[in-house]
Amino acid sequence: MRPDAEGPENGSPLSADGACWLCQRPLGRKVEWHHPVPKSRGGREVVPLHPICHRTVHACFDNAQLARLGWDRAALSQDAALSRFLAWIANKPPDFHARTAPRR
Repeated sequence: MRPDAEGPENGSPLSADGACWLCQRPLGRKVEWHHPVPKSRGGREVVPLHPICHRTVHACFDNAQLARLGWDRAALSQDAALSRFLAWIANKPPDFHARTAPRR
């Protein structure tokens, strides 16, 4: 596990001031754990995401793309759809949820 990512594997609780790995907003009541490098591609480390952020990542990228880009948030955010999402979600409250577009 990356030193900056607490997760369920090591029993570390999320800190109250934790932030979403993708959008950097504070985490809310619901947190999902994302493998930046998919488990099917050998990834073991996880990062916390809002459920809406998690669904959006998987709607924008397939496992092969995630295996290539993995930990590079800057490269992920260069995707036009994800970039629009990040701009849109930036001022939403931590527990905000909306329907996520289907995988492209």
